Amino acid sequence: MARKKKVLQETARKLIAFTTPRSFVSEQFRTLRTNINFSSPDAEIRTIVVTSAAPSEGKSTTSANLAVVFAQEGKKVLLVDGDMRKPTTHYTFRMGNTIGLSSVLTRQSSIQEVIRPTAVDRLDLMTCGPIPPNPAELLASRAMTTLIEQLKNMYDLIIFDAPPVLSVTDGQILANKCEGTILVVSSGNTEKDMALKAKEAIESSNSRLIGAVLNNYELAKDSYYYQYYGNAE
Repeated sequence: MARKKKVLQETARKLIAFTTPRSFVSEQFRTLRTNINFSSPDAEIRTIVVTSAAPSEGKSTTSANLAVVFAQEGKKVLLVDGDMRKPTTHYTFRMGNTIGLSSVLTRQSSIQEVIRPTAVDRLDLMTCGPIPPNPAELLASRAMTTLIEQLKNMYDLIIFDAPPVLSVTDGQILANKCEGTILVVSSGNTEKDMALKAKEAIESSNSRLIGAVLNNYELAKDSYYYQYYGNAE
């Protein structure tokens, strides 16, 4: 019973935009959503990659809550766990991970078989699936490009939770295939030079960095972290 309660508390904490929509932090995710919408006035952004410089900086929590607030806005959203080295979205949404993105890319499953509805209206999830021996090659494949185009015909917005860009090349590969990238940095943990290197890595992959999010910033009360969206330039 204690373990189940802990799992529920962790889920609530990670999906705060869903469980506590009127909180200060949830409002910051809505601000992030607004700034993303304004970042491309001439063409709507349909595919977004959320990444970080290093592990444990909050990119998975950010991508999940961002997906929630876009769904709450009325968009049909798909969150894809593109971290095929250390996937976590199936834990956040308390789902299985026996099939997923890797299954589609290796032709083991169809798109329809791996997409699952969540408790959030208009938000679906594609988990990572079995961890493959060659994540970078799968993400760089023609099959991945084709998959993205197929998903764009099914959803208003696709958000990818990608691996940290300074750890492996997967994040850069995904960023190159999508229309916008958000870099998550952790207050007090991400060193300035690492953040700059991550920015350079994203831009060197011919990707568009549309913003940055400051995570784990301590507030005086009523919140455990603060999100800030700013111009990436």
